Amino acid sequence: MAKLGRLLDASRFARESLGFAADGKQADLLRRSPRRCLLNCTRQWGKSTVTAAKAVHEAYSNPESLTLVLSPSARQSGEFLRKASAFLRRLKIAPRGDGDHEMSVLLENGSRIIGLPGKEATVRGFSSVSLLLIDEAARVDDELYLSVRPMLAVGDGALWLMSTPNGKRGFFYETWASGGEEWERLSARATECPRISKKHLEEERAAMGERWFRQEYLCEFVDAEEQVFAREVVERALREDVEALVL
Repeated sequence: MAKLGRLLDASRFARESLGFAADGKQADLLRRSPRRCLLNCTRQWGKSTVTAAKAVHEAYSNPESLTLVLSPSARQSGEFLRKASAFLRRLKIAPRGDGDHEMSVLLENGSRIIGLPGKEATVRGFSSVSLLLIDEAARVDDELYLSVRPMLAVGDGALWLMSTPNGKRGFFYETWASGGEEWERLSARATECPRISKKHLEEERAAMGERWFRQEYLCEFVDAEEQVFAREVVERALREDVEALVL
């Protein structure tokens, strides 16, 4: 029963089996493990580590499952796989590839964790995905996001989008702002993170300036510097009751 409890509770599994000392918000996220998750977090919060723990829990507890990790670059996906492999070694599992994909881990129960680069042409062909993790989602192209969503259809898999904001644009912002109630939203600001000191934040605010600091550490979706008009101003100016002028 104790082992079953660890498998059902990803937070307990991460703590007792993977040796991951999650903080309050991280542990709560793992414990609830929502089907649709938007994680808007500060830099250095540990999103890659906590989601690597989630990926290993999914693979270990759900035989023959497929977890995909999509990042803007192959390097980032590879770093994620290294963290997942380190957790597997805690379980006395020697990580090995699946024989088909360069960035992959195959477990003895048939489950796979596969890392994908941020290129739409190279990510098609997967199906029955049980968990899709999109890292640095604010920097992933909309076309790529739309091309991977259908992979969840057959298995009704879970989808987690994780990122620090990158302006008021793209699917990550649009989903956060108006994605609907099916999405569980979690904001993790640097001022709430026990691993980031107040002194460091004061230094960063002085070095970065207010706009960058608010985006990188306070999880705020701020307008891009090159924008002439704020997004809210443009949206307020739009009207649907005006007919288009045809010349």
